[in-house]
Amino acid sequence: MGSFSLLRTRCLLRPSSSCFAAAAMQRQYSLDISAQLLRSQGYVDGRWVSAASTFPVLDPATGDRIALVADCGPAEAKRAVDAAYRAFYTWKQRTAKERSDLLRRWYELLVQNKEDLARLITFECGKPVSEALGEIGYAASFLEWFSEEARRTYGDVVPSPLRDRKILLLKQPVGVASIVTPWNFPSAMITRKVGAALAAGCTVVVKPAEDTPLSALALAQLADQAGIPAGVFNVVPCSREKTPSVGEVLCTDPLVAKVSFTGSTATGKILLKHAADTVKKVSMELGGHAPFIVFDSADVDKAVAGAMGSKFRNAGQTCVCSNRFLVQSGIHDAFVEKLGRAMDSQLRMGHGSEPGVTQGPLINTRAAEKVAHQVEDAVSLGARVLRGGKRGEGSFMEPTLLADVTTEMLCTREETFGPLLPVIRFNTEKEALAIANASNVGLAGYFFSQDVSQIWRVAEALEVGMVGVNEALLSTPEGAFGGVKQSGLGTEGSKYGIDEYLDVKYMCFGGLEA
Repeated sequence: MGSFSLLRTRCLLRPSSSCFAAAAMQRQYSLDISAQLLRSQGYVDGRWVSAASTFPVLDPATGDRIALVADCGPAEAKRAVDAAYRAFYTWKQRTAKERSDLLRRWYELLVQNKEDLARLITFECGKPVSEALGEIGYAASFLEWFSEEARRTYGDVVPSPLRDRKILLLKQPVGVASIVTPWNFPSAMITRKVGAALAAGCTVVVKPAEDTPLSALALAQLADQAGIPAGVFNVVPCSREKTPSVGEVLCTDPLVAKVSFTGSTATGKILLKHAADTVKKVSMELGGHAPFIVFDSADVDKAVAGAMGSKFRNAGQTCVCSNRFLVQSGIHDAFVEKLGRAMDSQLRMGHGSEPGVTQGPLINTRAAEKVAHQVEDAVSLGARVLRGGKRGEGSFMEPTLLADVTTEMLCTREETFGPLLPVIRFNTEKEALAIANASNVGLAGYFFSQDVSQIWRVAEALEVGMVGVNEALLSTPEGAFGGVKQSGLGTEGSKYGIDEYLDVKYMCFGGLEA
């Protein structure tokens, strides 16, 4: 097995990732950011509010406590919904230009404070600071995009079949939107939803992930500075224990008109059931199990670079992360050999604030245990570990490359959400598509080929909502983000993202003289 480049370790023996992880957990790291951005209370109706208790936010790299945050419950969630409902009736009356200008100001403040916001992400999420800076740029881009789309929610004037009437289709905001977001992109998953909602004229209540509430609260501080009116943007942080009861309020309260959720398919199904009783509009961006196919005609070097970017970004903790790597027999050995060398030279584990680190910890020890279990299962069924394979201290897990993987192994049947790269050898295009589509989810899929006919065939045949062709990083505000099968409902980003927060009202204007 190969070794990874590791930083600032005091081990006397050959460096290993577990050795470095232990050293990282013993070292002290300081979250040095502007005090105004480090908030620990909820944000409701334009005010910072406390709760009866608090819960800790931990640095996943060290286990150290970063902050104690207000543990809001159903009562605070209800107050936030009520505030958003009151604010909706004035916010929707703002002109599209006024909403656009406020979103633009919010965008500018994110850009101005990107360094501090990125450090928050690194410390509560574990993401290396270079990636965290990339996320803030990505998060800001949604506010910029929807500030522009706010002025483009056009309706229609439809030719009438009768001379004495006119047919008009108007677009109007749906109302209060509950926004439930995950920990892996603690800023961007909020702005992608909230930017569209506010642009449409909706108001929102955000329930951030219990692991990463600080980024959401920092966004609230900047929204306030930008002049977003009280009640339009509310944040209700809570612990894992209170999440079910808070989530139930946000999905069942009759004043809530829309629920938008990003997270696991299992949780999404629970929220869908809650929302069904009051027939709320919903959008769900749920789990993925992305195939990454490399055909014989592919440029192997580009495919390796794509695999590195897709698999190891945020230590494999992205919903569009490649999970199953299918490599055609003719280039299989060359691909695996070059991939192993790339892992040796490019991946460095450690605390995300350390210079040169590319692989931070997983979000918690449960996540690391899941990856280790998948590795053990694969090895027990005949897979070979070519790189990594070991658990580190705490939440660290070595980036791992497996060969001789089969579809019976756990890592090919369930989403990993970690730095495990299993390679399956295949012979024909038909075989690859059968393996790729043998899943009840379909968020993203990727393939590398230089055969134009094959590109069209495979792109159309893959049962996913997003396809990367010779490209493994496909997320952008201009693109439509969403899945098929059990990967969700609705679309985020693009010109279609704002439609998720709008109703179409048909107005028949009659009694006109012919």
